[in-house]
Amino acid sequence: MVSAGVPAVVIAAPASGSGKTTVATGLIGALRRVGHRVAPFKVGPDYIDPGYHGLAAGRPGRNLDPVLVGAERVVPLYQHGARDCDLAVVEGVMGLFDGRIDENHAGPVAEGSTAQVASLLGAPVVLVVDARGHSQSLAALLHGFATFDSSVRLGGVILNRVGSERHDQVLRAACDRVGLPVLGSLPRMTELEVPSRHLGLIPAVEHGTAATAAVSAMTDLVAAHVDLSAIAALARSTASGPAWDPVEAVRAEYATDGANDDTDNTVTALGTNEFGVADVSTGGVGGLTHRPVGDRSAAIADPFVGPGPLIAMAGGPAFTFGYAEHRELLLAAGAQVVVFDPLRDELPSRTAGLVLPGGFPEEHAPELAANTDLLTAVAAQARRGMPVHAECAGLLYLTRSLDGHPMAGVIAADAEFGPRLTLGYRDAVALADSPLWRAGERVRGHEFHRTRLTAAASDSPAWGWHGSDGARMLEGALVHQVHASYLHTHPAGNPQATTRFVEVAAEYAGARASR
Repeated sequence: MVSAGVPAVVIAAPASGSGKTTVATGLIGALRRVGHRVAPFKVGPDYIDPGYHGLAAGRPGRNLDPVLVGAERVVPLYQHGARDCDLAVVEGVMGLFDGRIDENHAGPVAEGSTAQVASLLGAPVVLVVDARGHSQSLAALLHGFATFDSSVRLGGVILNRVGSERHDQVLRAACDRVGLPVLGSLPRMTELEVPSRHLGLIPAVEHGTAATAAVSAMTDLVAAHVDLSAIAALARSTASGPAWDPVEAVRAEYATDGANDDTDNTVTALGTNEFGVADVSTGGVGGLTHRPVGDRSAAIADPFVGPGPLIAMAGGPAFTFGYAEHRELLLAAGAQVVVFDPLRDELPSRTAGLVLPGGFPEEHAPELAANTDLLTAVAAQARRGMPVHAECAGLLYLTRSLDGHPMAGVIAADAEFGPRLTLGYRDAVALADSPLWRAGERVRGHEFHRTRLTAAASDSPAWGWHGSDGARMLEGALVHQVHASYLHTHPAGNPQATTRFVEVAAEYAGARASR
């Protein structure tokens, strides 16, 4: 489907901690309250803020991350997420021009930055400024941000945490001096602070009714102090072209697989890399290791035709990290998807594949350990060859223990809360074939955790990459048909991994039925 871009505003700031999430979430809720159908987005890999955006918008919050999905997919994913909406609010990440730190990047703005996404969308930026400590010198700061990069248009300012009426007058005069309109002025209100922990805000799912109350309070605050009509009038986007389509993404994988079969060459070796495995080319979008099980053409034409293999996806308070496109791709590949809560549920009947996404299992370890029936079932099915895709929290769930609490024991390692945060993008190489990846495939992912493993996870690590000091790093575990790692990847950037996973699950379901 080809369409013009839904009008958008990008909510950015000079630095982290300025109040972007409060303003963006409140703006989404306030615009929805006056009748707009608002599409919520977050720049970067963050899973937590989109949960609050989703509560405010009444539809899933989505991510726009050029690093994880490629700059070429940002606009299609935006078009997909904004379908049936008349306005979009995009919350930025860190400071406006902050992104991936890469000394070899020669572009005018950092890769993955809010500025890059705003430029790709052709959308104006509203700068949220923490007013504490600012006076007339605010004009110089705003002048710098407005003129730093001509591809980014600064459309206005929202003053946050303003101390008094007099303070507001001084700041407005500073904005006038550089020709930037003040679109809102929010007073200091400490009661709006949402509880946080070591990885940021507590996810909305965990925060429950308190999260709903916080979103309502943010909405009230923005509705009272921001000019919503001016925001709506400012919004625009030059984005155009087809929306990302999970069915088309899956169809492309099968088409690539067919082409590869015709030439009897499913991958192209590019030579042995620094980790001792052959780099491979997969024709841009990949291609499948396995042939489709049976005639999948009907399932590709209509992703809801079944029955395909049942994929159980962990959810609930302990497993809150996930991208909406993951479930959409699983469905498009012909799978049935059932979400379950490992704190209290059994493994769904007929499960042929298991997805254990990220989250905060360390906050729920006693309850996870108490669900012994599920732990036993997961371990038994993994030993029998059921494919398991585990990222971060999923990795921890599969270890022998987490902070002393028994876990599934699929991976011969123990996990504990660590002394430091591990955070950053990784350029990773798959070190061996798995239900998701071919040996030698290169993937961009993101680490975001404060736990650590106290023993090597496996003699067969999942990934290799270079640390910031150039040292080779081996990470994750491949056991049976289990792929477990701290690394988060975005399914829309790697659709071949999801299609392969569904096919392995279909094979497992077929083999189990024949036993």
